Amino acid sequence: MTNETNKPQDTIRDGRLKAVIWGNPLKEGEGLRYSVDFLLSYQDGNGDWQDTRSFGNAELLRIQRLAGKAYDRIDELRQDAREET
Repeated sequence: MTNETNKPQDTIRDGRLKAVIWGNPLKEGEGLRYSVDFLLSYQDGNGDWQDTRSFGNAELLRIQRLAGKAYDRIDELRQDAREET
């Protein structure tokens, strides 16, 4: 999952929903394996912003669209990596 040394490759937002794209190194010279976290931001009782992985019915179709955008962005990241080598 996330840690301080591994920063996201990109973040795509749709209002309070976000898709965080991670690139996890494979064996040396084999590139990255991408994964995506889907999160919903909300303010807790103290007014602090938090993220959850729990979604209501109203968010499901928006997550589907966000997943498509994340898929396309990962394809772009892979293409960019191929062009750099």
